Amino acid sequence: MARFRAILSLAVVSAILSGCYILPVRAPDGTIVYEHYPFVPPPAYPVPAAVPPATPSSKMPAVLTARLYPSNDVAAHTGIVSGTVTNMMTGKGRFQVNYMGEVLVGEATRVSNEDRTGVASAYGPQGTRMSCDYQMITPYQGTGDCRFSNGAIYKLHIGGN
Repeated sequence: MARFRAILSLAVVSAILSGCYILPVRAPDGTIVYEHYPFVPPPAYPVPAAVPPATPSSKMPAVLTARLYPSNDVAAHTGIVSGTVTNMMTGKGRFQVNYMGEVLVGEATRVSNEDRTGVASAYGPQGTRMSCDYQMITPYQGTGDCRFSNGAIYKLHIGGN
């Protein structure tokens, strides 16, 4: 009977302590404090160490620079105009350009996947409009022509730093 009690006591103590660890921890004043931490079993399935970084070939949006170079006398007064194009890699994109202190916002849409041609339109809060025709050489680089509602014409360069 005594042997049965000893085994039963050992089994009860083992069951109680099997779910936690008691680890000594030093308090800020240097004394040792014993705290228990619950045991968390490892997952039943493997967990990857890290998610691999996105590659340029993945369908992640790419923010590209857009530079507009003057092509006529009206455009020459403003000089080079800069903006951004966010290529969504779906044949669509977002276009934004700062033109004479006005931020024009719009979209770009591919009209042909074979020759990668597209159109872009943008509009500003003061009523300035812009319309562009472009051709993408790669998903990250392209060229085109842009016309503004004030008669300015620009050559468009997308991407390529």
